[in-house]
Amino acid sequence: MRPERRAPGPRGLAAALAVLLAAVGACSRGSSESATRWTGGDPDRGRTAIRRVGCSSCHTIPGVPGADGLVGPPLTHIASRSYIAGNLTNTPEHLKAFIAKPHGAGPRIAMPDMGLSDPDLADITAYLYTLR
Repeated sequence: MRPERRAPGPRGLAAALAVLLAAVGACSRGSSESATRWTGGDPDRGRTAIRRVGCSSCHTIPGVPGADGLVGPPLTHIASRSYIAGNLTNTPEHLKAFIAKPHGAGPRIAMPDMGLSDPDLADITAYLYTLR
């Protein structure tokens, strides 16, 4: 006969909650390592590509010198947002696809198609996913 299982007491629940919060906190930090794992790109190369291709002329982008544009939305905390362009769930795949072909998200999108290479797309997406 099995011993009867009891519900965890307040200490057990508190310990489980502490472990869960620590795990969530670690996942939510915008580390370069996790951004690389999620996107296949390199955040450092992404920061360089952002400057090279001119994203900074339209967007304010933390960590990118001179990226203080006011035409497009600021990309501060872009990795923590729920949606991209108002209707795409914020996933690395959606962000990469949006950067590649912005008008795929809708006809009223002002962002131009920049003609970026796949490596630049992966690197830029990786950098943006460090912005939590």
